[in-house]
Amino acid sequence: MTITPAQLDALFDSLKQRRFAVIGDFCIDVYLFLDATGSEVSVETGLRTNAVHSMRLSAGGAGNVTANLTAMGATEVLAFGIRGNDLYGREYERMLAELGVKTEGFIVQDSGWATCTYTKVYEDTREQPRVDFGNFNTQTDASCNALLAAIEAGLPKVDLFLVNQQLVRGIHTPAFRAGLAEIVRAHPEKTFILDARDYVDDYDGMIRKLNDSEAARAAGFPPEDCSYRRIDTLTRIGRVLYHRWAQPVIITRGDRGSVLFDGTDVLEVPGLHLTRRIDTVGAGDSIFAGLAAAFAAGLPHRQSLEFATAVAGVTIQKLFQTGTASEGEIRAIVPAAEYRINPELAESPELASYWNGSECEVVGQAASADFRYAIFDHDGTISTLREGWETIMEPFMVESVLGENGANVDRAVRAQVTEDVHEYIQKTTGVQTLVQMEGLADLVRAFNLVPESEIRDAAGYKQRYLDRLNRHIATRTAKLSRAELQPSDFTINGAVGYLKRLSARGIRLYLASGTDEEDARREAHLLGYADLFNGGIYGARGDIHHDPKKAVLEMILAEIGRQNAPGIVTFGDGPVEIRETWKRGGTGIGVASDEVRRFGLNPAKRKRLVLAGATAIVPDFSQPDALDSFLFEGARSQNE
Repeated sequence: MTITPAQLDALFDSLKQRRFAVIGDFCIDVYLFLDATGSEVSVETGLRTNAVHSMRLSAGGAGNVTANLTAMGATEVLAFGIRGNDLYGREYERMLAELGVKTEGFIVQDSGWATCTYTKVYEDTREQPRVDFGNFNTQTDASCNALLAAIEAGLPKVDLFLVNQQLVRGIHTPAFRAGLAEIVRAHPEKTFILDARDYVDDYDGMIRKLNDSEAARAAGFPPEDCSYRRIDTLTRIGRVLYHRWAQPVIITRGDRGSVLFDGTDVLEVPGLHLTRRIDTVGAGDSIFAGLAAAFAAGLPHRQSLEFATAVAGVTIQKLFQTGTASEGEIRAIVPAAEYRINPELAESPELASYWNGSECEVVGQAASADFRYAIFDHDGTISTLREGWETIMEPFMVESVLGENGANVDRAVRAQVTEDVHEYIQKTTGVQTLVQMEGLADLVRAFNLVPESEIRDAAGYKQRYLDRLNRHIATRTAKLSRAELQPSDFTINGAVGYLKRLSARGIRLYLASGTDEEDARREAHLLGYADLFNGGIYGARGDIHHDPKKAVLEMILAEIGRQNAPGIVTFGDGPVEIRETWKRGGTGIGVASDEVRRFGLNPAKRKRLVLAGATAIVPDFSQPDALDSFLFEGARSQNE
């Protein structure tokens, strides 16, 4: 991210001084968690009851926007909306008051209006059909007029207004839209930001936040046309909408990030790469609140969009709740942010272009033509001794999540566990095993199938996994030691030859592995290329805060100076080393290797490596001349 610590300081200071108003559809999310062990057969109906083990309430819709503002540190927030004279309405107003929100603009309609309530029922972590209240509301003239009058009276007390529209039958009736539009026209000195699902064209003078499908619909795209998901099409849509409304337009794209159009620039911020399980409910509200906070603080548009992305990155990692993001959580995620780069290309191999007819796929431009340092990942990039580790890790993780009674777990729950474990492994390939096992412990707790007393720590899970993996590897190393197999049987095609080629150029070579350092050294010696790494061999040291790939990059940069980062090239089949190199301005060559055949392209790896920011993708090292040409001549020729 380009947002600086000083800008964050200014933003959080501003939140304590600026005054916000949220106008919109205030909904309440009711989470009910069922437990079949408490169920019984009803005497009256003969049907089995749904027994609620626990219940949680969260502010949804406009309320979630409000809750995010206060969680970030806003001290002056006014709420303008309508609630019913019912249990949930009274509870909602109490919740807002507890947050310190002023509710003088909260209008109570005694009849014809049920407080909008989304009742979300979970059984064994699976969401059941929702039960909704408020779908048949009818706004009275008195409520409409009272709400508009309250907004008018609140104008002098507010610096920035956030307008939320979530419900077709919510507060945004034709009469209310006309009245609010008139207020906006009469007060051009005030800033209004709109997040509307259905009435985005009804309010002139507002900055707008939409998702990509809403933007396409506003631009007249037919529902079946999905081309809006491409950034080139979306850019045309954004420019059309900006010229229509003459106000900045922010379009969110889910995990593909977001784009801001302000008439001068098209600012694109990628989506975040998150390894933990996520729940995207309320993500749009989080981005909306983050944008408002950043705009109120006067941050430039790019940094505003980055801040809003960080806010959503915090909230979507909070499961089974409409989450909020605190100042501390935002400050923690900003410097650690990892992005998903080039999502269209990653998902569409047919868009690939290649260097001079070779198998080297060109994604970007090499940062230099004068490389002095080369960092290599080990497993899957050079060595295949550990090939098949996923087939050991996945069942091990599934068994750990299901616990001792896994055979009795519902089939649908087992399927969800398997899916989540598979996705988690795909997201974390290349990181330290200890880090992966820390995530496993989180998964075990999330599914709640294992008693807390039986849940192991990361080191405990790692040891159990390594016991299985080492048995798998021991068979191969025994064959090597007996000369029944050769080192070339366990290396990616052309890898050792390319190491020698770079060494002959005088490039200093480093090996950085997520495997324990002792194992990485032993395996490199066993396969016969350890001596080529004159920069050293580095691996995990049992410290979750010591990432060997980051450590090697930082060690080199400390030696040569950060301004010389373009002189570093990294080769790896995992996203970690590629992403860390991209963040520091080096060149990352993604090795999308097929570890079974030891040559040819692995499409799943290719996708991960493009998303991580690879400059180029190769399937193996069988075309060294083409790879050299790209690295040592490509940057020079592209600059000429």
